[in-house]
Amino acid sequence: MSADPEGAARRQWLEDFEAAARRPLDVRMKYAFIHTYKPVLDDGAFRAFETMADYRTWCERNLPSWLGYGRF
Repeated sequence: MSADPEGAARRQWLEDFEAAARRPLDVRMKYAFIHTYKPVLDDGAFRAFETMADYRTWCERNLPSWLGYGRF
């Protein structure tokens, strides 16, 4: 156990940062973005709506509220 837990955490963070900085750019870009499956939104290839009102109505009826597409 370290006598200085904050210092140990800081050193670990710096080691992790430096290891990541040594990776090639394409590897860093690959792991920079995390894909999260979004039910319904990710299931359809394409959707088009005549009006913004149609789009909002579709969102309210079809999307889970936790995705944040509902109205206040």
